[in-house]
Amino acid sequence: MPSRTTVETYTVRNRRQNYEETHRAKEPSRFTRAATKAAPAPRPEKPPAPFGDLSRARVVELCDLARHVWPGQTRSGAEKRRAGVRMLFGHLATLPGETWQERWEASAFDDEDAQPVGILGRPDVHYDRSNLTSALRMAFAARIIQPSLSGFRANKFIDYADPFRQVQKDPGLDEFFRVVDSEHKLTAVHRHRAKFDVTCALTTQGIALEDLTQSALLHYSLENKRLGVTHGANKDTTRFAALGAWEILHKMGHFPPGSPPTLRTFIYDGQRTIEELVDRYAIKNQDVRQLLIDYLTRRRSDTDYITVEGLARQLASLFWSVIEELNPGQKDLNLSPELYDQWRAEIQFWRKDGKADRSRLRKDTASVLLAVRGLYVDLHSWAVAEPERWARWVAPCPILPRDSKGFGKRRREINRRMADRTRVRQPLLPVLVRHVEERYERLAALLAAAEPVALGGTFEHDGRRYRRTDSREDRRRAKILAEPTVRVTDEATGELTHVSMAEEAAFWEWTAVEVLRHSGIRVEELVELSHLSIRQYERPNGEVIALLVVAPSKSERERVIPMSAELFHAVAQIIRRQTRGGQAIPLLTRYDPHEKTWSEPMPFLFQRQLGTVRGVIAPGTVLHMIGRSCEEIAATNPAFAGTKFTPHDFRRLFATEIVNGGLPIHIGAALLACIRCPMLQVNPKMLPRLAEIEKDLVLRRKRAEEEQWLGEIEGIDMTLTFVRTKQADAARLAGRTPVALGIPTSRPPS
Repeated sequence: MPSRTTVETYTVRNRRQNYEETHRAKEPSRFTRAATKAAPAPRPEKPPAPFGDLSRARVVELCDLARHVWPGQTRSGAEKRRAGVRMLFGHLATLPGETWQERWEASAFDDEDAQPVGILGRPDVHYDRSNLTSALRMAFAARIIQPSLSGFRANKFIDYADPFRQVQKDPGLDEFFRVVDSEHKLTAVHRHRAKFDVTCALTTQGIALEDLTQSALLHYSLENKRLGVTHGANKDTTRFAALGAWEILHKMGHFPPGSPPTLRTFIYDGQRTIEELVDRYAIKNQDVRQLLIDYLTRRRSDTDYITVEGLARQLASLFWSVIEELNPGQKDLNLSPELYDQWRAEIQFWRKDGKADRSRLRKDTASVLLAVRGLYVDLHSWAVAEPERWARWVAPCPILPRDSKGFGKRRREINRRMADRTRVRQPLLPVLVRHVEERYERLAALLAAAEPVALGGTFEHDGRRYRRTDSREDRRRAKILAEPTVRVTDEATGELTHVSMAEEAAFWEWTAVEVLRHSGIRVEELVELSHLSIRQYERPNGEVIALLVVAPSKSERERVIPMSAELFHAVAQIIRRQTRGGQAIPLLTRYDPHEKTWSEPMPFLFQRQLGTVRGVIAPGTVLHMIGRSCEEIAATNPAFAGTKFTPHDFRRLFATEIVNGGLPIHIGAALLACIRCPMLQVNPKMLPRLAEIEKDLVLRRKRAEEEQWLGEIEGIDMTLTFVRTKQADAARLAGRTPVALGIPTSRPPS
């Protein structure tokens, strides 16, 4: 066995991430299971040709076209384009091929690592490059040449979308531009990107707008991602193009009825079928494969998707695939003691590509053993009711009582580590809170000071002198945007700050930290908060208490949290930002990465505009924002060296703080947990809600009885007992009449 110094340990916390890295099925594409397949548009019977067929036109004819292709332009611009046509097509004429398209494809300008056509210019004549680029824009827009995406994006056009639209004479494309211009929620930059994505897709696929299908636009988006040429990607191959264009085309009714409103539907994997979950691990014994499918199908009926996915991994990958590796001839679940001992030794290590990685020790094997034991016990129980289906698989459970003796000890060790983690971070929390709060306040003040200043103007703020940038892009945005973005330069250091972007990021980090630390909710619950989560309760004395309704998450139980003044302030700031200008909070759908489903459109609080689309902030984004702040603090505070906060740390700190502050632990449980708390009092107005909960529990218990889920029945019975107790208490409270206690009251003023 390797020494401990060379073995990494992996726990439940990072299991999902590491598993996805090492065990993701080797599929040719993440989108192979999508209803819409990515594919370029087929060549239309009559390809667009706004100026007729110019595939074999003489260079002199193309020079003549350069003069009047865009009416109304200056004569000098036309002459420069004409000069570029002579250089570009003069070079292409020397290459093999009968048409300009064939010659273009024979050149190096259409390859994936293509150079811009500007390299054909004379080294000492700078305007040759712009002339050549202008000529190429005409060649693409006039449909003389159909470039590949890499050949197109190798060249930087100052403006392509609108000149392309002008020459196409395509009513559908004209309507698309009109709709884009009416989307005031998009900035000018994002409207331009939507137009560019569509015109680039039409150019590179040689089609008109009516031929741009979902498959074709999805293909365009994936190619941009693969090549790393999505706007703003800077060679990053994780970013998708045409997100905004897809939404606008859907809004126009361009796609067939029932089409998804966003391209992101195809970006994220949906739920796999039980067969797909099992077949990810290539089990050779088809009888055992079918057994696992049947078993998981029965468990799936009353279990969430992420649990079934994990169970499939434990049973198919970590149990039976390893058994087949150790004993290829094993045909049933009756394992010999020697084979079981070999399997136990094998799963002590993490697995990569189906093999044990001896350098990575699995610290928590308890969950694997419990899942396998559950399989054997369930088969024993189910075989009594359905012997014809399950009896053949009944076998002695190889996991002996002695194997589970250490579970309690390991759980206590985990709890000890979590307690140590909380103790270390408790004194550091005020430092982190102060850092994110001061940064947001500083940037908000800088933004307020810079906004009234004219472009290029200077101003002083907080003892420093700044200059607002005055680039061509700044001037263009100032003309067309009601709230143009603000960028400033520190005149002392020359540091450029995109104040609008920095203030936006600082705001969301500050509100995330405030809500997490004052509510104790999970990060998944944080991003699921919506405008509907805010309620109020009026006490008999007229006092109004703000409440935060937390949607079911890990425990599948809704709970209500009374908001402190600090929590209410943070939530109010979010609503104020989202409703600026009197607008309502936009309705968005949110992707749940655990259940792999999309929510119904809701007014989520933690949403923001990113690029051409508006989306809900992801839990991972919150994690990265907080981690980045911890790294910044560590540069000046040694106590933060090697220490980071996670969103769940705030939950533990919240629980610790409320108990240390004198709040009884059962009240803390009521805030963090559910209706099972024996000290929780229910308002009589909530009796209908309790009736709904009771009805749901009764149905779940009936199902558990049918399926012989004994552990589930016990938990449901416990919850039912608490619900019925609360119902009785609330009913008694409703039937009582007020009693005057004779408490003195202040005299009314005379």
